[in-house]
Amino acid sequence: RGYPRAAFFCWTRNPHIMGDIDRWLEMVKDCKYLPENDLKDLADKVCEILMEEGNVQTVPTPTTVAGDIHGQFYDLEELFRTGGYPPATRYIFMGDFVDRGYYSLETLTRLLTLKVKFPDRIVLLRGNHETRQITMVYGFYDECMTKYGNANAWRYCCKVFDLLSVAALIDGRILCVHGGLSPEVSTIDQIRVIERNKEIPHEGAFCDLVWSDPDEVERWAISPRGAGYLFGATVTKEFNNRNGIELICRAHQLVQEGYKYMFGENGAYGEEDTDGPLVTVWSAPNYCYRCGNVASILEFNDAGSKEAKLFSAVPDEDRVVPERTAAPYFL
Repeated sequence: RGYPRAAFFCWTRNPHIMGDIDRWLEMVKDCKYLPENDLKDLADKVCEILMEEGNVQTVPTPTTVAGDIHGQFYDLEELFRTGGYPPATRYIFMGDFVDRGYYSLETLTRLLTLKVKFPDRIVLLRGNHETRQITMVYGFYDECMTKYGNANAWRYCCKVFDLLSVAALIDGRILCVHGGLSPEVSTIDQIRVIERNKEIPHEGAFCDLVWSDPDEVERWAISPRGAGYLFGATVTKEFNNRNGIELICRAHQLVQEGYKYMFGENGAYGEEDTDGPLVTVWSAPNYCYRCGNVASILEFNDAGSKEAKLFSAVPDEDRVVPERTAAPYFL
C-alpha cells in the first residue's frame, strides 16, 4: 500500500525533520508561504501519511466538522479561534480548501503543516475543487504561478489532492463527505473500494460524492452543476437506514446562516428545519468577500450530541488584501 507505517514513524521521531515542521508551522501561521523546496518536502510527508489512510477515515468523538474554506486564510484562523486549535480540538475538513479566496496557497499550506504535525487530530477530505481541472480555472493554479514563478508548487499540491480521503465516519454514526450521495453508492463499503489516487472523473461514484447536492426532489435529478446529481429526502433516509447512520454531514453549498439541516420532520427543504438526516456546513464567512453570509463549524461531543458554532468574517482592517480579484463564477 505504498509507504510502510514504520517509515512514517521514523521521520516523525527524527528531531531534524520535526524541527523543519515546527519552523514551517511558525512561518505559515502568519499567512506566509513556504520556499518551493520546503513545500515539496511538506507535500511528500503529507502524502506518506495519506497513503496510510483509507477512503473512509474512522474518527472518534469528540470532533469538529468544518466545511468549505476556499482560500480565506484569515477566516480559517477565525475558525480556529472559534473551535480551538489542533491538537486540543480534532477536526474534519470536508474539502474545498483552495480557489476563490486571496490566499489558497497559504490556506492549504497551513492545513498541511497541521496534518503533518498532528496527523491523528486533523482529517482532510477531498472536495470538487481539489482537482487539476478546477484549480486551473478558479484561481489556485494562477496563484501558484504568481507566487513561485512556475507550476511546480501546484503539481506538488495536486499529488496531495489525489491522496485525500473521500469520506469520514464519526463513531460509526455520522458520515462526512464533501458533496453528497450517488446512485452508484448504496453502502459505505462501496466508498471504501473506490480508486481515489487520481484526478476526479467527470462521472461515476467518485464524481458524485464530491459534486452532488440535496434538493427538493423525489429521488434523483440531473444537477445544474453539470456533474453529480440532485438527491432527495427519500434517497437520504434510505441510505442512512441501510448503513446504520444517523446523519450525513456535507459542505459544497453556500448557506447564508452557516449551516442548514434538511429533510427533517420539522420542515421540508427550503423551510426552517432544526434537525434532520442531513446537514450542510459552510465555513467560509462572507464568501468571495461579498456574499455577507456567516460561517459555522459543527462540534460533536458524541454521536448524539452536537452543537453548531457560528463565526463571522475577520474585519477588513485585520486582514491584508492583495491587489488581485477572485474568479467571478460560482461552483
